[in-house]
Amino acid sequence: MIPFILTFLVFVGSLIKMLKQPEFRSFFVLVLVTLALGTTVYHTVEGWRWLDSLYFSVIALTTIGFGDFAPVTDLGKIFTIMYVFLGLGILLGFVNASGEYFRKQQKERSDRRRHKNGKQSNGDQVNEEENLVESIETKTLK
Repeated sequence: MIPFILTFLVFVGSLIKMLKQPEFRSFFVLVLVTLALGTTVYHTVEGWRWLDSLYFSVIALTTIGFGDFAPVTDLGKIFTIMYVFLGLGILLGFVNASGEYFRKQQKERSDRRRHKNGKQSNGDQVNEEENLVESIETKTLK
């Protein structure tokens, strides 16, 4: 139980740090809005309890599909088709933004360790070139 609690605390800390970045924050808000929309629609259309509606919304977007809940109305089925296609894209964007954050954090830690140890290598030139390409890509995307 202790490893789970420690992992959860690290996750919450990382989430708080990631929310400071505009790109991540926008995907996080989109995920929350998507889940809220799904929860509300399933509660209204299918008549499920709020928790069941949220549960199904998460299960549908993560493509787990346990099969314990399924829409029975035509409107619920049509909504689920659109919800999964649109929501999955939003969720993947969120996962991608999270992965980018963790990749950058790992690279920064690695660079700090390398500079702290005073080691300079040919890899540093490659890292500088990667940083230059990354900054150009960032400016281009904006």
